[in-house]
Amino acid sequence: MSAEKTKNKIKNNIKSSIYQGLCGAAGLVLCVVLAGCHKADRAITLPVGELIETAEQGAAAELMPGSGNLPEYASGSETQASSEASMIYVYVCGAVKEPGVVLLPEGSRGQDALEAAGGFAEDAAKEAVNLAEVLTDGMKLYFPTPEEALEAEIESQERDAGLIDINTAGVELLCTLPGIGEARAKAIVAYREEHGAFGSAEEIMQVSGIKDSAYNKIKALITVK
Repeated sequence: MSAEKTKNKIKNNIKSSIYQGLCGAAGLVLCVVLAGCHKADRAITLPVGELIETAEQGAAAELMPGSGNLPEYASGSETQASSEASMIYVYVCGAVKEPGVVLLPEGSRGQDALEAAGGFAEDAAKEAVNLAEVLTDGMKLYFPTPEEALEAEIESQERDAGLIDINTAGVELLCTLPGIGEARAKAIVAYREEHGAFGSAEEIMQVSGIKDSAYNKIKALITVK
């Protein structure tokens, strides 16, 4: 074999190695079989520069929007905002095992909040709260004891009747009376705890700060039972 043929053979082997390496790295083989060729192994191969450019364009096309190949990922902030928008915070307290603020899916009901707080405590009035109620964000859900539930029921009935029983009313209800602020309401509660139930409505004037003028403002609104 002549030196010139040997040189050409080496060049052809080097070119073949380069093309094979590029095709293996890019993961594709670009060839167009000539129509009407008499030899099956005859093909047109692109120059190295065009091969690389074509591979890059093909990879970019696969990731273009609308190609169907681009994964749809929501950004972290959008995902977090969507998650927070579908959750609500509810303060569960009273006669439950684990009182505190619970995080619940939007549309949750009282039963869900109760379960999140560990269920009823032993001294809970289990029928006092509507467990089917739909909860709202920032809501306070209080589970009373039987005594508290009874007191609330009495206060509700008295409020509906327009009269407040000064022997059972709490500070909050007493404060609804004209001229009775928080200090006087607490004084009324303290008096009956020390001396027992009021025997009559007029006896309320024995409480410090409540005299004739104050009593005349509330006498038509209070009662004793």
